[in-house]
Parts: sequence; structure tokens; C-alpha cells
Amino acid sequence: MLRDDLRTLWTEPRPPDAPARVRRDWVLLAAGLAGVALEAALREDVVWRPVAVLFAVWLCVLPLWRRTRPLATVTLAFGSVILLQAASLVAAPSEPVGLNTGAIVLVLVYALPRWGSGREIVLGGAMTLAAFSLCALTDDVPAAEQVVGLVFLLLPGAIGAAVRFWLTARERQLEQVRSREREQLARELHDTVAHHVSAMVIISQAGRVLAATDPSAAVEALEGVEEEGARTLEEMRAMVAALRDRGVGAELSPPAGVADLERLVRTPGGRLRVDLGIDGELDALPPAVDAAVYRIVQESVTNALRHAVDATELVVRVAAERHTVRVSVRDDGRRTGRGRDGYGITGLRERATLLGGTLRAGPGADQGWHVEAELPRARSESVVHSRPRR
Repeated sequence: MLRDDLRTLWTEPRPPDAPARVRRDWVLLAAGLAGVALEAALREDVVWRPVAVLFAVWLCVLPLWRRTRPLATVTLAFGSVILLQAASLVAAPSEPVGLNTGAIVLVLVYALPRWGSGREIVLGGAMTLAAFSLCALTDDVPAAEQVVGLVFLLLPGAIGAAVRFWLTARERQLEQVRSREREQLARELHDTVAHHVSAMVIISQAGRVLAATDPSAAVEALEGVEEEGARTLEEMRAMVAALRDRGVGAELSPPAGVADLERLVRTPGGRLRVDLGIDGELDALPPAVDAAVYRIVQESVTNALRHAVDATELVVRVAAERHTVRVSVRDDGRRTGRGRDGYGITGLRERATLLGGTLRAGPGADQGWHVEAELPRARSESVVHSRPRR
């Protein structure tokens, strides 16, 4: 078991999309250099002042590469500590060499498990412990203080590992939400298209019966339609079968849509008054867009009922334009400083993106929570390959 855990740690890749530098990196550098200047100017007991200042400046510059080169920065920083400690053993100065500003090296200890791969964490951790061990053996410091120093050194690394674990777990949960939304969309698309394909097969079969006295070309065309329809239906059912839960039947039932919104907003209990407004031609929406509109309103109404503080009214607007459908859901609740952009909204945003639209959710300018979505009425037309006429 331990061997497997170590192998898993060794092969762990780096986290993706590590930022090279952000604004706070330059703020950290400026603060570190200012601290070096102040300490070098105000402290009178600094040993090897030029060396100590250069060493502290070196440690302040290294964090600029801590995300993209975590092992290299840790190796350079603690390797420098080892060299400086070795030089101190040879020259035997009266006081330890270095400035207190060198504590900025703890930022590198945090960055190693946060941004490094598994082997980089192991190798960098070994370098860090080697530097600490050398300092502990050569400095005349009580054992209790050495233990406290070790805890102080390793604490940023533990925080970095915890942050990485939490973000990885959250990203995994978000990916599961996206996958579930894609699965639900695939089911709805399958059921809707299967209705049409089934009708095509039935019509073509009836056409064969009625076309008994027609030219053979008509019969051949109907046979082709039947063959294509049956094969398409079979392939689609096989493709989506893996997405369906075991024990769930293959009933072909169209998903809820705009026509079901009146029933949806009649919430039991009456805690919120729902003002539903539907404008424009919404009868001929593509099934996937129709279902997406319903899901957006459903999730938004559910979130408002659960989380809107002191809300009395929920305004729902669905408007059809020439090329798009706009959905707006707003409540008049009190802003609490905590967002409601949870996993449900993540799934809706994924669905809107898959359909070629956008979805935004966030606190209103004055009060409440707003959800705004824009969906295309239909995807852009693609090239249609027609069957050759016979």
C-alpha cells in the first residue's frame, strides 16, 4: 500500500494552467526589496553586509518563477543557503550571516507542493530538509527551537498541499457536473430525434404499402428512407445506451419546455410571487433550446426559493428574437455577500455553451441575484449532403 502511494506521488503531474506571473508577484518583490533595504540600513549587527544583502535580494527575486519552475527555485534558494552555511563554517563569523527578510523563502516552500509535479515535490522537499539539517547541526540552537523552526518551515508546504487538494477536488466536482449536464442533454436530444426518426420509418413503411402500383423508383426511394432511418435510430440508441442509468427504460418522452413554464412557476407555499413573462414566437424552438430554457428557469427558481434572503418577488422573462432566445430570472432578495454560483449554475453554463449560447449569473447592481442567458434559436447551417437522385 505504501509503495503504491509513493509511486502515485512520484508520477503526479503538475497542475494545469499555472500562471507565469500576476500582479501580486511584483507587489511581493517590491515589498521584499523594500524590507531588504530597510533592514540593511537600520540593523547594525549584520555580518558580511554586502553578501547578506545580495543573498536576500536573490531570495526575493526567485519567487517570480515559483509557479513555472518550482523545483528550480527551491533548489537555487536552499542550495544558496547550504553554500552560505558552508562559507560560515569556514570563516566562523561571530553572528549568523543573512537578513531576516530571507524568510521570503517560505513562499517557495508553499509553491513547491502547490505547483510542482510529484517528483519535483520529493526532490525539492529533500533539498529543503537537507538545508535545514545542515543549519540545525552547525548552529548552536536548543533542540526545542529547532523543532519549532522545522514546523515553521514545513507549514507553508502543508498549506500549499491542502490548497492544491481542495482545488483539485473542486475541479473534479465541476467536471462531474458538466458531464451530468452533457448526459442529460444527450438523453433529451436522443429522445427528441428518435421521435422524428421513428415517424420517418413508419411513414416510409406505409409508403411502401401504398406505392404498390407506383414506379419502382418510388419504392426504391422509400426503401432507402426506411433503411437510413432504421440504421440511424439503432446507432443513436446504441450511442446513448452507455449514458443511461441501469434500470432506466428507453421510453421516448419529449423533455419539458417553454410550454411547461406556467406549471413550473406555480410554486407551492407561495413564499415568492413569480412574475412570468413570455414574449415572441416560442412554439417552433429546436427541442434542445426549448429544454434548455426550461432548465435555466427551473434551476434559477429553485435557487431563489432556497437561498434568496428576504425575497418577495421573482421576475422571469423569456423573450424570442429573430436569431436568439433571451432568458432572465431576477429576485429582489437582500445581498448577503455570498454568491449562489454553485454546481447547478455550472451545469447550466455548460449546457448553454454546448448549444452555442452564453449564461451569466451574479448579484444584481442593487439587490438580489440575476441569471441572464442568451441561446441561439438554431445552430449555424452546415453543408447538407443530399442523396443522388435515381
